[in-house]
Amino acid sequence: MQTRPARALTLEEIKREILRRVGKTNPFERTKKGDVEEVLGRLTSLEPDLWGTEWGKIGGRYEAVATEHEQKGQAKKAGETYYLAYEYYRIGRYPVPSSAEKMNCYRGAMRNFLKAGRYLDPPVERVEIPFEGKKVVGYLQIPRGAARPPVAMHWGGVDGWKEDSRGQSEALHRLGLATFVIDMPGAGENPLLGQEPRAERTFSAAIDHLESRADVDGKRIAVMGRSFGGYWAAKLAYTEAKRLKGAVNWGAGLHYTFQPEWLRRALTETASQYLMGPASLLDSRSYIFHAKSLEEVLEIAPRLSLKTQGLLDRPSAPLLFVNGKHDDQHPVEDIYLAMEHGDPKEARIFADGGHMGRVPGRRNGEALTVVTRWLRQRLS
Repeated sequence: MQTRPARALTLEEIKREILRRVGKTNPFERTKKGDVEEVLGRLTSLEPDLWGTEWGKIGGRYEAVATEHEQKGQAKKAGETYYLAYEYYRIGRYPVPSSAEKMNCYRGAMRNFLKAGRYLDPPVERVEIPFEGKKVVGYLQIPRGAARPPVAMHWGGVDGWKEDSRGQSEALHRLGLATFVIDMPGAGENPLLGQEPRAERTFSAAIDHLESRADVDGKRIAVMGRSFGGYWAAKLAYTEAKRLKGAVNWGAGLHYTFQPEWLRRALTETASQYLMGPASLLDSRSYIFHAKSLEEVLEIAPRLSLKTQGLLDRPSAPLLFVNGKHDDQHPVEDIYLAMEHGDPKEARIFADGGHMGRVPGRRNGEALTVVTRWLRQRLS
């Protein structure tokens, strides 16, 4: 199959898209326009270390200010400013920490998220779970005054890591649910790569831990994965069918999405909603596999198919699929495939939406409401 190389987005095109996203869209939801314009004025290329250095400068500036607030006992200002520092460090490592300066930004993002987390409501508890000589790391938040609430365990995809889940967690907290956020295999601090057989056992280790705690109801756990992370939620619906009250695949596929005839085009031509275009999506997918080339990604990916693994006809926990009809990263046909097999499923497909149901230029609030209300119903 011949695939023409994707036309690389120009630096000016990407700068315009970044400005369009400020205050609205991933990963710029909580940034300030003046800060963003300052960085864009210094960006002369998308070279990874330059990207990390320039966004890291803004993160470092806010981190220093937050420290001053903290030293003066100004808790509210300290928490807000540490979180702002986290946001800029997060952008500095985006989409993945593929260079030294981007890795510095990733460390800065984790550091400032935890500093800010002390001041969030509810506060963030970092949990380290022993796992096969390594550890599974997650962040637990329990709404104040809640007596052993059920838990929504959730995670992002190849570029949205556990520190990047505040909006989803807050929506769940408002419904009285505790949250536990972790990284999917291959991302962040997950100890396994994305293609490792049974990598979902890292999630099972987290479920084991939650079941052992006295401050949450470990018998009422549901999971939700966003973007590529939705694949792991769907897989857990089968492998942890007896322990989960529900699972949400928000924006991922489970078979066709991993086949070369779809995936090659997604990683070279389409990915229209990805900030820096398909080449950047390829970098992100390569990162979770530790792959060195497109061909290596295309060789690894089909192994993830839940159809090939023989799971689709097995009993499953209640399973909800949410995506846009026009997603060019994960095909909507995978939802129909899932519904043709095994137990009945539920689905919400956004007719005008792309990846994860998003419509360009709009917030994705309706999809978030669909997901969080469904989880609350399953955990009631």
